[in-house]
Order: sequence, then structure tokens, then C-alpha cells
Amino acid sequence: MTVDVDEGKKAEEQSGFLAQLRATLNVIPAYAWYAAPSGGLTFVNKRTADYLGLPKDHPLRFGIDIGAQWDAHIPLLHPDDHEKSRKSWSTCLRTGEFAEESFRVRNAQGGYRWFRSRVEPLRASDGTLLQWVGVNVDIDELKCAEQALRESEYKLRQIIDTVPSLLWSAGPDGEPTHLSQRHLDYSGMRPEDFKHGGWEAFVHPADFPETAKAFYHAIQTGASYRAVHRLRRAADGEYRWHHTRGEPLRDREGRIVQWYGLSVDVDEAKKAEDRLRRSEAHLAEAQRLSHTGSSAYNATTILYWSEETYRIFGFDPRDGLPSGEAVWQRIHPDDRNRVRAEVEHAQNGKGGFSSKFRIVLPDGTVKYIESIRQPVFSTNGELVEVVATQIDVTERKRAEEALRESEAEARESERQYREAQMALAHANRVATMGQLTASITHEVNQPITAAVTYALAARRFLSAEPPNFHEVDDALSLIVKEGNRAGEVVGRIRALIKKVPARKDAVAINDAILEVIALTRTEAANNSVSVRTQLAASLPRVQGDRVQLQQVLLNLIINAIQAMRDVGEGERELLISTRNEPDGVSVEVRDSGPGFAPAALERAFEPFYTTKPEGMGMGLSICRSIIEAHGGRLWATRCEPRGAVFQFTIPAD
Repeated sequence: MTVDVDEGKKAEEQSGFLAQLRATLNVIPAYAWYAAPSGGLTFVNKRTADYLGLPKDHPLRFGIDIGAQWDAHIPLLHPDDHEKSRKSWSTCLRTGEFAEESFRVRNAQGGYRWFRSRVEPLRASDGTLLQWVGVNVDIDELKCAEQALRESEYKLRQIIDTVPSLLWSAGPDGEPTHLSQRHLDYSGMRPEDFKHGGWEAFVHPADFPETAKAFYHAIQTGASYRAVHRLRRAADGEYRWHHTRGEPLRDREGRIVQWYGLSVDVDEAKKAEDRLRRSEAHLAEAQRLSHTGSSAYNATTILYWSEETYRIFGFDPRDGLPSGEAVWQRIHPDDRNRVRAEVEHAQNGKGGFSSKFRIVLPDGTVKYIESIRQPVFSTNGELVEVVATQIDVTERKRAEEALRESEAEARESERQYREAQMALAHANRVATMGQLTASITHEVNQPITAAVTYALAARRFLSAEPPNFHEVDDALSLIVKEGNRAGEVVGRIRALIKKVPARKDAVAINDAILEVIALTRTEAANNSVSVRTQLAASLPRVQGDRVQLQQVLLNLIINAIQAMRDVGEGERELLISTRNEPDGVSVEVRDSGPGFAPAALERAFEPFYTTKPEGMGMGLSICRSIIEAHGGRLWATRCEPRGAVFQFTIPAD
């Protein structure tokens, strides 16, 4: 500011000017003051004096220069602002330039309020500094608002960084504008790394094309953005499934001003969903294999049918759930009234029930069904639904008939076996037929006994609750197989008696071993024996009689199991292994039993020598004869600290 006051003007004129200045400053609606050129405060207007609580006769109210120091006003300010204000005012006095600063001033009550102060030099027309004139504007409410805003922003950042999700924002063009700290920590990337498509490094490569397509489609159309994809976690490099959602923020005219989104970790849920999906697939496959369907219905409507139920009843799933009456019409007319009565009786009794009936398909096919149903009632006793299973037992019915026939055949075989035993007893009296008699007994007894065992097993499977039809079917197949095998054994023994060469086939020894293991698994389980195999891959086939080789394996395995009966259960281990030999194949049967005494080991393969009270002493002798007849060799060795190994070799085909 410049005032036309010459240096030569009279003192009274300058005094009049200052009086006019004081009068002007007293009436303006602001906190005003002026100071001497040296910086000492000389005058404050009435508003300022009242704010400071100055006495009515204080010199500052009247502009009386009492020679105050340049920083005499500093104590009126907040202690935290002293240094800053002193420095600013000192700079202003040194440069002669205006200054502007914010600080807190103490009021009459001892409180502090924020002011924005601007001071200008008042100079004469010749540039002489006459006074420093200042105005303070109360900005306390603005400061409070700014502080509140900062605190609000801080709390918002805290909330954003605390939310257990990855939050982000983007501009209308899709470029990222902000990422939460959790987002940055999770990704291990900087905000600028996400710009210009850099976020591709954050998304699983297999998921990025679909993710980018959905995101940029949302940017172009303004529609909500959703995606399920895998995001890389920087801590361990693992990709975890996230559900990401983005929504646009629009102004009053509907223009998108910002996109806001978050990504929620759903990895565990996604994996659980995948496990559930696989479980459902396995359940459906299990139902298909076991011919068991499941369903649910209430008093009026069918609520659910599994795929297997559709197949059993001959309905097409594409047509939707059938009506209850349509299902009733599939039940055989002779069984329909009985089944209705059973259903009504069970529901009145509020208990589960089972029923057996036939159904007739549109093509005339008749199926036998066993159904197990469990009604579910509400707390007030009303029927909510009935959960049911339907088992197609048609094959079992056929198997039962086949089993009856097999049992008749088994009885006939048993009769023949008794006759063979009588013939063997007579042959045993002939000294020259001693070893051959034991061989015939051993060869014929094995398949016949196996067939009877399987028949008894099939009976047990049928009497189980529920019946195990799959095992019954397997047992029947094995009965037929053992029956055929018995016939083959008799034929081959007859051929042996007639000095006809044994039947020679290309035998896969590993397959033969696995079949014998399956045959003896019940015996092993009953004796708490753990069976392990180490079967070499790509073994050559051996030339021999498959049935006779399996007789050897069966004999060695049963002997090993019986040898371990007297050792602790945790120590019963049977190891069956195969390996390539230069001229063929080697098979080992190793047990963890008590082993052989040296004298017993030397006599183990002698006819009629046995260490078992009930033994005939012919098993190992017959086994060695069979192996030697195949051009191989069978021997036994002791194991340390216990156990025995029986090993034989067979030439390759």
C-alpha cells in the first residue's frame, strides 16, 4: 500500500492520518491491526482488542506507540505456533514484503482459535515504510472442518484397509485410481503396476482372457462387472479363487465418474464346491454301478429323482419329474394294491419300511425292485416328505436262480469228490501210486473246495442287510470259473496219467498272482496278515499251465499265512514279489513267521513230511513237482531275524 504522505509533512497531518486509519480499522468487520516499521505492535481495532480481552484503557486500543519489541505479540499465540510465527514475521520485516500465515490466537477466555493473517507494508509515496497493516480472518470453523475431513478420510482409509477383501477403484476408462493397502500387500505390486493393463500379471493366465473380456465389456456398456477368477498371492505365489464385483458411480446426469469394486477370497468355498460336485458325480456313478436310485416325495408331489431312478423306472429326465400316478402305473398290477397298503400303513405308523415289487416298462420288460423308505414329519406330526431308495434286483433274482443251479452242481461235484476220495484211498494202498494219489487229491480238492466256499459266500452276501448283489455276482462268476477249472484239472490229471503232455499256454504271472491274492484275501484278513506286492513291470509271459502255477502260488500263500498265526498281529506281513531273470521270471513269497529250523528246511519238500498237526506233507512236494515239470526250480531259505522265503523260477515263453 502507498499513501501520499511526504516526509516533510507536518506531524499533525500524520497524526490525523493515523487517527483516520484507526477509525477505519475499528469499523471493518475483521480483526485488524497495525505495527511500527520496526515490527512492534502499535494498534489493534476494537474487535481484536475485545477478542484478546484488553482493558478499556490499554494503549493498543488507542494506537499509542509504547515502543513494543518486534515479537512482543508472540505470547498471544498458541505455543506450538511461536516458532513458525516468529520466523515468518522476521522474514517479513527483513524483506519488507507482505506475508500471510495461519496460527492460533488466545482469546479472553484462554481458548485458542485459528486465524489467517495477512500483513502489508504501508509506504509513503516516496517508498518510505510508514506502518505494517494487518488483517486476521477467523478460520477456526474451516480448520475444524478440514481436520474433520482429514479424520474422516483417515477413518475411511482405515475401514478400506481393514475390510477383509481387496478393494479398488478405477476411472471411467477402467484405469485404476486407488487400491487398498490389503490389495497391494496381497498382490505385492505398486499402484502404477496395475495401470495400462499391468494387472494381467495379477490374474491367473488361464483366467485372464475371460476376466479382461468381462471387465472391458462392463466399461463399454456401464453394466455391473462380475467375475470368478484366480488371483496370485505374493507371499507364496499361490493362486486363490476370488469373486470380484464392480459397480459404476454416476453423477446426476448419469455419467460414470468412477468404478468401485472388491474381490472376495472364495478359494475354500470354490474347492468345497468342486469337492461337492465330484462327490455328487461319484454318488451318481455308485448308484449306477449298484443299480440303486434315490428319491424324495410328499403326499402329492415327487420332489426329487436321481438319474438312476429315472433309468430304473424307464422315464426320460428331459421330460422332468413324472407324476405320482404315472409311477404307480409302472408298478405291476398284481403288486400295486399291496404296495399302496404298505405305504399307507407305514405313514400312519410314522416309521420307515421296505417293500418288494415288480415294475413293468412300456416295452414289457419286468424288473424286480426293492424299496426302502423313511418318512419325515414336522414337529406337529404332519408329513413333510418321504426319502426313499429303489434297488433294481432283477440281476440278483437271476443270480439267485443261477446260484440254485450252481448249488446243485456243487452238490454233484461234492458227491464226485467223495467218490474221488474213495478212489484215492484205494490208490493210496498201492505203493507205486503214492505221490500221484496225493497229487490228484490236491489238484481236485482245490477248485471244488473253492466253488463250495464261493457258494457259501454268496449265501452270506444275499442274507446281508442290504444284500450285496455285486459280491454275489462275483461269487457266482467264480463258482462257474472254479467249476470249469475243476474240469480242466481233472482233464489235465487224466492226461498226466495217460502220459499226455501238460497244457502249455503263455501265462502272465503277475495276473495269475493277483487272482490268487484275491482268492486268499479273506484268509489273510481272518489271520490279521498284511499282504504286500512288489510286482515287476513288463515281465515276459511264461510257458506253462496257468491252473497248476496258481495251485503252487495258492499253496505257498496259505502256508505262509498259517505260519504267521503264532506271531504278534502287528508283525504279520506277507510280501509277494516278481522280477525278471536272464532266462525267465522269478517269484518270491516271503513271510514274517517263526521260520524253519535247519533240519526242517532240508526236509521241507520231502513227501509226507509236515510241521503241521493236520498236514499231509504233500503240498510242497507237489509244488516242487509242478515247477520242475515247467522246467523251473523251487526252493526255500530262512530270513533273519525270522521268517522264510519260498522262491521259484519259470522259463520265459
